[in-house]
Amino acid sequence: MDATPDEIESLAELRTWLDKRTLAGLAVQGLDLTGVPLVDVAVDDTLFIGCRLSSVAAADLVARGASVVPELTHAPYPTHPSALYTPAALSAGFETGAMYDTVVYEHFVAHGGPLPPIREALSQRLHDHGIDNALGDALASWADGPVIGVMGGHAEPRGSSAYRAAAELGFSLRRAGALVLTGGGPGVMEAANLGAYIGAVGSVAPVDAVDAAIDELAAAPYFTDQRPYTAVALAVRARFATDDPWAGGLSIPTWLYGHEPANLFAGQIAKYFSNAIREDTILRAARGGIVFAPGKAGTVQEVFQAATKAFYGSDGASGPMVFLGKRYWTEELPVEALLRPLFAMASETPPVVLTDDVAEAVALLVP
Repeated sequence: MDATPDEIESLAELRTWLDKRTLAGLAVQGLDLTGVPLVDVAVDDTLFIGCRLSSVAAADLVARGASVVPELTHAPYPTHPSALYTPAALSAGFETGAMYDTVVYEHFVAHGGPLPPIREALSQRLHDHGIDNALGDALASWADGPVIGVMGGHAEPRGSSAYRAAAELGFSLRRAGALVLTGGGPGVMEAANLGAYIGAVGSVAPVDAVDAAIDELAAAPYFTDQRPYTAVALAVRARFATDDPWAGGLSIPTWLYGHEPANLFAGQIAKYFSNAIREDTILRAARGGIVFAPGKAGTVQEVFQAATKAFYGSDGASGPMVFLGKRYWTEELPVEALLRPLFAMASETPPVVLTDDVAEAVALLVP
């Protein structure tokens, strides 16, 4: 069943409604409608958003009761995407040196970065609204198991013990039936999505396959060497090919950190311009619990943002908060010592668990 029956996001869906001669009350999103006959179709209260239309066709639709929010064409990204990104979409153009993800980031920087002028600001907000909608559709289509967030340091090099632990975690969560969700960056985030990606392949030897992939990736361990870093990620994806659209899970990155190369192991990618919206969305989507691997300021911010949501129950039950690495979270950054007295003041809060054991973390999150 279509999770969004009032929204038309493909030409195939559109043809079904055109046969009925009505689009009244529906939303048509992000489609190229050039040459599509709409003159004899009812469009009362129809919303056309981000569609490609001639000025004559747009004027006719408005005159007959529709609302038209046009695609803004000055930017290299769609101002109302109708679907999430994929690794193939973000890496398109890599071989020619014009990778889509990089082109968009360069445009973002050239147009004010986090403080864009009015036209660019509107384009970014429209884009992020489209990603919001597409993410809602995608999560509605996932019905197999809990959505588990994995947070941690972006600077963790490929091949390190922490990277391998995060990959093992992602693999085990995927094999247990969970959807792995990360912030879409390198380091721990890439490792978790990598493990989930290998976990979805199914026919290979579990530990050997994950280790082999990491060994190959470790030839370009640091994300600062962007071209070899991306090239080897694409090679690993090709070697462990799968048709599963959810292989690797879900990631929610941002172009605010676009200097970091794209994490290409999540199957579905909700990439935002607004980091504030992105951070809130990650925590709102991770309804089955969150694993916090060692990280610095960004990870600590996510810890306390998640704690705030749990304390006030603003998004309902949020699942356990699991801290992977006892010494790190009790001695180097003793956040657990702050959470205990905070949660003692709340009527209902999630379990807070410290562990060094990936298997224990998985068993807690996916009983």
